[in-house]
Amino acid sequence: MKTELELDDGPRAESVSEFTRRVKSVLETGIRPCWIRGEVSNLRAQASGHVYFSLKDAGAQLSAVLFRGDAARQTVRLRDGLQVLVYGQVSVYEARGQYQMIVRIVVDDGVGRLQREFEALKARLAEEGLFDPERRKPIPAMPLTVGFITSPTGAAVQDFMRIIRRRKWCGRAVVLPARVQGEGAAAEMIAMLKLAEKLGVFDLLVIGRGGGSLEDLWAFNEEPLVRAVAGCAVPVISAVGHEIDFTLCDFAADLRAETPSAAAELITSHFVSCGERVRQASEAMTALAAAVIRHAQANLDHARSRLRLLTPAAQIEQGYLRLDDLANRMAAAWRNLAQSQQHKLATARAGLLQHSPEKRVQLESHRLLSLWKRLQAASPASVLHRGFVIMRDDHGRPITRRREVGAGKLMAAEFADGTIEVRAKPS
Repeated sequence: MKTELELDDGPRAESVSEFTRRVKSVLETGIRPCWIRGEVSNLRAQASGHVYFSLKDAGAQLSAVLFRGDAARQTVRLRDGLQVLVYGQVSVYEARGQYQMIVRIVVDDGVGRLQREFEALKARLAEEGLFDPERRKPIPAMPLTVGFITSPTGAAVQDFMRIIRRRKWCGRAVVLPARVQGEGAAAEMIAMLKLAEKLGVFDLLVIGRGGGSLEDLWAFNEEPLVRAVAGCAVPVISAVGHEIDFTLCDFAADLRAETPSAAAELITSHFVSCGERVRQASEAMTALAAAVIRHAQANLDHARSRLRLLTPAAQIEQGYLRLDDLANRMAAAWRNLAQSQQHKLATARAGLLQHSPEKRVQLESHRLLSLWKRLQAASPASVLHRGFVIMRDDHGRPITRRREVGAGKLMAAEFADGTIEVRAKPS
């Protein structure tokens, strides 16, 4: 069985990998390392340290990569729109079949073409007075209808709508769809500006998109759109890119917002502050009304109490209360008098008891009993009852020293319950 497909009229077919490796060999051996001039675009710095970007001019674009080791040696800080000279060799990334420039050296070649065009147009329009602050129209504090000229599918419009909904803005926002990038984008946005003027229902217009490179935002630097923004009869807020991005529309508009989200906050800020003031006023009015009601209620209760005290029934009740009070006071006086006499009687009885012979007799009896108990505790019988033994000689005298006891001497041992005779054992 054949393992390879062989054509009848020519050599066998190559696999994609084989063909790509052959192209890689042809390019890498046929094109020597060289210098290339171009403008940096689509710059991406990876966490690995490798830097990927494109080199472009008016007619073509070339993918390029600056590996980590080479990137660390460069003194030029790459950015989108920077015009550079690079030295390196062409290579093929086989996994994608894509050729790219492996850059070894980067040299700054001056300001990029787009940046130069931006600065030149900016200077020319500024000389005409297109960016003068005096010609800017005031932004309405509380616009009821706002038009947003942007891409209806971009993240910018989603952020814009999310913020005005979160801040509970009561106006109406209308998306005027237009492309915001690429050829023809400026013309579509100009058409939306003219449509908004023609409709006459908008109090404020916002024109913008999310961030991007200089090329991505270039539509907002095209002269026809810049002039249309400056000449629009409706106040315009420019909200293009991120905080660091500037376009000529930002200078021509009546107000610049750093981002579409910032534009949404600017539009709703006065509404939010007024809503807060209304809420505070409502709370203050509610608190004041409650205080007035409480004061009136207190006055009414006081008047009702006074009226109740002046009625005949109230007077009779007051008389009953006074009568009961006097009766209680008289009873208390009698009780106090009786208690005072009882106290005097108790004092006299205590004095008599102190001088009575009976107390002296009781005291002496207690002393006599105490002496008897002490005498009993010291008696020989008490000592014997506590476990001691009294040794006596044959004459009945107590033996108190060991030397009084001789070998074979007959003695008597007296216990609490009787006496026995004992004889001393020879030592």
